[in-house]
Order: sequence, then C-alpha cells, then structure tokens
Amino acid sequence: MKPIPIYQVDAFSKKVFSGNPAAVCILDNWLSDRVLQDIASENNLSETAFININTQPLGIRWFTPECEMGLCGHATLASARVLFDEYLDRDQKEITFSAQRGLLKTIKKEEQIFLDFPADIPIQQEINDIVRDSVGANIRFLFKGRDDYLAILDDEHSVRNISVNMRKVSELNSRGLIISAQGEVYDFVSRCFYPKSKIDEDPVTGSAHTLLIPYWAHNLKKNKLKAYQCSERGGALNCELRGARVLIGGYTARYLDGSIHLNSKD
Repeated sequence: MKPIPIYQVDAFSKKVFSGNPAAVCILDNWLSDRVLQDIASENNLSETAFININTQPLGIRWFTPECEMGLCGHATLASARVLFDEYLDRDQKEITFSAQRGLLKTIKKEEQIFLDFPADIPIQQEINDIVRDSVGANIRFLFKGRDDYLAILDDEHSVRNISVNMRKVSELNSRGLIISAQGEVYDFVSRCFYPKSKIDEDPVTGSAHTLLIPYWAHNLKKNKLKAYQCSERGGALNCELRGARVLIGGYTARYLDGSIHLNSKD
C-alpha cells in the first residue's frame, strides 16, 4: 500500500504550540474503520481527520484515539488549511465536505478560515447532581445540545480556575461538558471536557461553539462575537450566528508534514 500523506496543524492559533493540534490524512479511498481507528490511536491527538480526495464533495471523517466523532471543528479547520495549501487551485476560496451530519463548508477569508456549520440549539435543563459534582462551582444555568451539556458559570475567573471532576463528567449522558461565562476581553470564554473520548480537556473545540454561539448571541443581543477557549494552550475564535447556521473562524499554523506506512496486509 502506498504511503498516506499526513499533516499536523495547530488550529485556532497563529503560531505552533498553541491552539488545538489535529492530524489530517489524505486518502485516495476509504480504509476500513478499524484501520482509521488504529491510525487515530497511533497519532494520539484529540482528533485525526481523514479526507477522501476522490469524492465530490470531499468526504471527511473524524476519529479520536478512542472512537469516531459525528462532528469536529478544529480538525475540519486543519483539513481546510492543508487542502487550500496543497491540493486545490490557489484561487479557490471555499470547500464543501460531505460528513455524517450532512454538508459542511469552509471559507477562506485572507489569513483566516471559517467553518460554516449547523447551529445547535441549547435546551435548558434542571441542574442535576452529576453536573453539580462535575463542576464543583456555582452553576447559573444548565443547557443541553445535541452532543454536550453547557454549564453557565458566574464569571471568567470561575471558568479559568475551576477544577473539574473527570470521573463525574464521564457519567454524563452526553459526549462531554462545556463550561462558559461572559468574558472580560472577549464576548465569552469557555472550556471543554471529554473524558469519555480520552480527552480530559480539549484545547479549542470548534464543534462546541455550534452550541455556544446561539446561546451567547441570544443573551448578548449580537450575532457577531469574539470567543476564547481558555485551556492551557488556548485559542481565539471569531463567531457569527446566521439563522440556522454558525460561522466559526480562526487562524491555523502548520506544524508537520509526513507519510504513514501501513503493512501490506492492511
């Protein structure tokens, strides 16, 4: 089997060693799910994106070291950067992907790339004991989207300094837990936790902002927002609510280009 091109890109950052690192693998044809999962586990990054370069629209799938994901923002951003740089005409500014949840679009605007994703509508929940024990801080409101719980805290200081109980987060009937508050410099800040997927804290989570953007756009009465995910690596996002869609924009920094060599039996 011929080598598989692999790239590593730090998404939602202008420089390497910050933002959220994602691997991007370019395929001529889909490999078996087992091989895709093995590659993602070997990469040991929060997400590996696989792009089928021979489908139209381009097929995209995302795997954590543990499982396949239905949607991933930062690895889609990373994939778009690689495709714009290496595989598409220089004057092309948009890419359409075919994913498990339908068609997704990425748009290049100068040095940033914007994800055009479906909005996830937050549904308010009663604050249950598992969430309360997970967060260990005052929760003003609790919501649930398609994938995650969203806990709204008092302020940015609470978000930055909280100590989350990962064992309790693993007990939630969701992909994971987002905590968020209104920001001091940015419109809002957040942190995201996914221990079920072997990602205790995700550095910058594009897909979580499909839920965050509708919530904060409604509460701050504005459709264009600046966000910051205040993990240890951190990352800034330029966000916009457009009806049933959200735009999530950010910078990218390429870190690594290489090849994967699989055994012939695979």
